[in-house]
Amino acid sequence: MYPNCSYVALGDQVLQIPLSDRYSIYHRLQELMITSSCLPDGSLHVQVNSLLTAILVHSIVMQFLATRQELLDWLEHCWNYSAEF
Repeated sequence: MYPNCSYVALGDQVLQIPLSDRYSIYHRLQELMITSSCLPDGSLHVQVNSLLTAILVHSIVMQFLATRQELLDWLEHCWNYSAEF
């Protein structure tokens, strides 16, 4: 559903992020104190140690790579999900 972000597993993850967004995502991860690095080969490595970190990484990647419609659909899904409880 969302680009390169169907799930995030625990451990060291290599994210395939377009160059135009890589450093913005990297800096946001750094602001949230999530261990990450941009390597010379262009890859973005992220250390995912908890479910919370996985959710944050997913959210950050969605913020930069998802289309407006995908974000609206996700928001509507969250509203509908929370209304069930």
